[in-house]
Amino acid sequence: MEVQIFGHKKSADTRKALRYFAERRIKTHFVDLNERAAAPGELKRFAQRFGVTALIDKDSRAYAGLGLAHARYSDERWLEKLADEPMLLKVPLVRYQQQLTLGVDESTWAAWIKR
Repeated sequence: MEVQIFGHKKSADTRKALRYFAERRIKTHFVDLNERAAAPGELKRFAQRFGVTALIDKDSRAYAGLGLAHARYSDERWLEKLADEPMLLKVPLVRYQQQLTLGVDESTWAAWIKR
């Protein structure tokens, strides 16, 4: 079993996800969004599952700093913005095969491990 985790090293939730899988000796592939942005196709996969607005961290400094509180973008434009500004993403984004989670979702992760 191997999971892919997209996040930021400074994010407490990302560190929690990494620790969760490490404690259970599950191999992880970590993608630090500060070093390498998520591919637009990868973001689309999460957007199809959760919706584009669910991917946006409206409490982040980047969201406030860019003045996006009143922005009215299309879903495609938001996906472009999220690819360009990864600090806007709600993290961690976790993928196991074709299954996805957004944020810390230990109950779903436990179900993946039980299989």
